[in-house]
Amino acid sequence: MKIGFIGLGNMAGAIIGGLIKKGEFAAADICGADVNAAMAAKRKEEFGITILADNNALVKSADIVVLAVKPQFAGDVIAGIKEDADEKLFISIVAGKTLAWYEEQFGKKVKVVRCMPNTAALVSEAMTAVTPADTVSKEETDTALRILESFGKASVVPEHLMDAVVGVSGSAPAYVFMFLEAMADAAVAMGMPRNQAYEFAGQAVLGSAKLMLETGKHPGELKDMVCSPAGTTIEAVKVLEEKNFRGAVMDAVIAAAEKSKKL
Repeated sequence: MKIGFIGLGNMAGAIIGGLIKKGEFAAADICGADVNAAMAAKRKEEFGITILADNNALVKSADIVVLAVKPQFAGDVIAGIKEDADEKLFISIVAGKTLAWYEEQFGKKVKVVRCMPNTAALVSEAMTAVTPADTVSKEETDTALRILESFGKASVVPEHLMDAVVGVSGSAPAYVFMFLEAMADAAVAMGMPRNQAYEFAGQAVLGSAKLMLETGKHPGELKDMVCSPAGTTIEAVKVLEEKNFRGAVMDAVIAAAEKSKKL
């Protein structure tokens, strides 16, 4: 089985790296095409994959095609490959494009799996939402999940929740980075060197997330475990509540989801 990537940017690079590292595909079974010749050359040198001259050659040679282009270019890409689309499995990481949109662009029903990863794919810790079209079999969905789990976690969601995914996962790294920066700034204000402040803040967030995921405990329960009576943590929590921390986060997630609906 061969897999091809139309678009070889950062996200495609993360997926290719994950596939090879996990042994899902050998470099010899991966091909790519990109309008940016320098990027294509970089991926060839980095991973040893085959670079093809154009998208049509890629679609003809691959069993699975990953669409990894910017949304504004997706329509033109599909227009150029739709004649060769039959029986191919398409995995799309193009933001904002619905399954109905793909059917309209291809002019027929095709096997498309719509996905929404996030930038943590670059360190193999992505969370990817997956919505297969009704033309995609369970076996094909499982194949897509294995591919997407090569650079993090992946989960099937109904398409109407994709906008919620944008808010809670797709855009979330930006919220977390702002939180990390703010915590580090506070530590710097108290005299800690900046690099050390980022290390302490980053490891605290990483460890907290891992604790929730691995224990399966409710985040409220884990919060209570840290809040000793009359202690430092409950004092900090009190300030966050006074500043409407949770309400602000909820509003931000919903705003991102609402924006996604309009794209």
